[in-house]
Order: sequence, then structure tokens, then C-alpha cells
Amino acid sequence: MVPLSWYIILSALLFIIGTSGVLLRRNILIILMSVELILNSVNINLVAFSYFLQDLRGQIFSIFVITIAAAEVAIALGILIALVRNKAALNVDEIQTMKG
Repeated sequence: MVPLSWYIILSALLFIIGTSGVLLRRNILIILMSVELILNSVNINLVAFSYFLQDLRGQIFSIFVITIAAAEVAIALGILIALVRNKAALNVDEIQTMKG
């Protein structure tokens, strides 16, 4: 059996990579993928602790987080497609307003 500490270390590494991607990168796609890494690290923690504590609530909450993440990606990609069509830019610094 894999110890709980390995899951925590993996989750912490994914969280650090995701946070650094959000803070250091300027490309909108990279930022969205970094947010997904952060959410996946939270899911790993929820499922690992749920299994360790023999409680199903963490796994159920993880399913809700996955659902919210899917909705977030769908909305964000829709906004991203509209931005690329109107501004032809993926860099966060180049996008000033959403007005056409």
C-alpha cells in the first residue's frame, strides 16, 4: 500500500507547479492549465484523505470539484475563443478590455 505522505507530496508538487504557472506565465491557455493542476492537486488530497480515514465524503466532494472544473473550462474556453476572434491575442498583457 502506498503511504499517505506520498499522496500529500504529489499533491503539494502539483499545487506548486500550478501556482507558479498562474503567477509567472502570461499565456491564457497556460494559466487555465495551471488552474486545472491546482484543482487536481486538491482532488488528490481529498481522495487520499478520504481513503485514509475510510470516509466517503472526500470522494463525493472530489466529484463535485471535477464537475465545477469542467464547467469552468467550458466557460473559460468560450471566453477565450471570443477573445482570440476579437483581439487575436493570447497574452494577458495585450488584452485590455472585453469591449469590442
